[in-house]
Amino acid sequence: MPLIRVTGVVSDDTEDSLIEDMLKRKPQIHQGSTFPTSSSITSNREENSCSETPISNYVKLPDHLKSCFDYCCMFPYSIERGKLIRLLLAEDLVPVKPGEIMEHTAENIVTELIISGMLQQKLDRSEDELTVPISYRWLSIIQVQKQDFVTHAAGLLRAVIRVDSKGINPKMKSLPFRSLFVLTAERCGSSSPGSPRGLSRASMETICRFQFEFLLVLDLDGKVEYLPNEIGELVHLKYLGLVNSKLNELPQTIGNLQKLQTLDIRMSGYLRELPVQVLNIHQLRHLLMSTSYNDGEVRVPKGIKTLVNLYTCSGVYAGDGIASELSCLTELRELGVKRVTDEHASELFAAIMKMEKLISLTLEAEESYFEDEWFSLFPEFESFSPPTHLRELHLRGGLVETPIWLASMSSLTKLTLSSSNLQDERSIWGFQFLPKLKHLTLWEAFEGKKIGKEFCAAGGFQELQSLIIDSNFIVEWSEIENGAFPKLKCLNLRCYKLRFLPEGLENIATLEELCITPLHEDLAYRLRGEENYKIKHISKLTASPRLITRLPACFYSGSPQDVLLHV
Repeated sequence: MPLIRVTGVVSDDTEDSLIEDMLKRKPQIHQGSTFPTSSSITSNREENSCSETPISNYVKLPDHLKSCFDYCCMFPYSIERGKLIRLLLAEDLVPVKPGEIMEHTAENIVTELIISGMLQQKLDRSEDELTVPISYRWLSIIQVQKQDFVTHAAGLLRAVIRVDSKGINPKMKSLPFRSLFVLTAERCGSSSPGSPRGLSRASMETICRFQFEFLLVLDLDGKVEYLPNEIGELVHLKYLGLVNSKLNELPQTIGNLQKLQTLDIRMSGYLRELPVQVLNIHQLRHLLMSTSYNDGEVRVPKGIKTLVNLYTCSGVYAGDGIASELSCLTELRELGVKRVTDEHASELFAAIMKMEKLISLTLEAEESYFEDEWFSLFPEFESFSPPTHLRELHLRGGLVETPIWLASMSSLTKLTLSSSNLQDERSIWGFQFLPKLKHLTLWEAFEGKKIGKEFCAAGGFQELQSLIIDSNFIVEWSEIENGAFPKLKCLNLRCYKLRFLPEGLENIATLEELCITPLHEDLAYRLRGEENYKIKHISKLTASPRLITRLPACFYSGSPQDVLLHV
């Protein structure tokens, strides 16, 4: 599939001329591509004596992997792994395999690209963020002077547009789009004082006048305040992204999107319920709602159980009798429920226990306000036993102790405990014995001042690759026994009182990245001197000087020797 990406920064006149050039090509586009193909680009680049390894790896890829890789190259930023999988499906880039779930096929494709080195994981993000390495990115692009990113596929255009204070060029409405990604200025980090901090009503009306007859993907990332009824006319749409919007409602016409597979409204802080017309979207597979602790839950209409094709349902309110409906969605693989309380816990837990195919579960306890503080506490988990094949578990809320069933979750690869307020260090000792655990996040989970060697005994954490610890209390991590963390790659410590790194850290030969933000001045002093041996084998250190508050001032990243000169 021929592709072209356009990147850079130009004047308005140059932008107009580029669009006019595309419009001149439009009749030819529908008859056959006039753009350079990936293979011709590769051929041209070979003449420029670039590295043979990326070229040979690319050429050897099967056609469907090349198409998926070319698609990844379109994004000038890192992309969430799950989002990439959903986009590949919406773009019809994943071959259909009889008897295989299409998400699994897409996941295997992404995994193949990672193994081949053509996609790169961000270690500090627990594999959730992916990017194309620079050595590969040029294989599928032509670079010219333009701010936006455009690809051409099957006679239609894919575009990533960055919107500034001038809004969207109205001339683009005549271009035939297959996919459109819009990033607002504040999402790009390029907004200026006084400039609009999102997509204005006028910009949205301009977008809705584009040639969207065959649009499959519309992704609006930023402060969108208005979604017109015309959205319901995009009858071929398979992916609608409204992340970080300021919408307080969705138009009822959204029910016309009969082919929609993904509706992503995460981080839309004002949106509290879905219109009942969503129940008309019978092909909906991924319903992603609020994800952060503070952006609120979303109420779904009664009858959600009729959406039997749902693979993902996240950010849903735990009340309003939703538990009885969830019990009918036995095909769910990923579930996220907010505001869990005693009132409905038993019914909710019973419904989850029926979901034998569930692989990812997120539960958040309801917050309460008491004595000028917010706090949360999970109901008792004694009657609960998660599905045996669960691979990811995220619990956000207070725990009296870690659930007893956690120790038996042999399939778990990712575990996150947030705001758990655990007091006893013994409550975190058992994590090291989970046989497949690769990623562990303890975010304000433990309120002790010291982590001892019992947390990471010899032979502990055999598969762990990333560990994130955030704490307002931890002062010292005393020791890592020899033989613990044999595969650890990234250690991220967000503990502003931490003054002592553990003995034995120097023995973790696999450790590539250490992040300490902020770095206590006492610890920095020792790491420059007598304790430098603990970190000198690490290739990348990220740190920031400590201020009066726990928030870091600025980050320095590089070799330990260089970074310690600045903090």
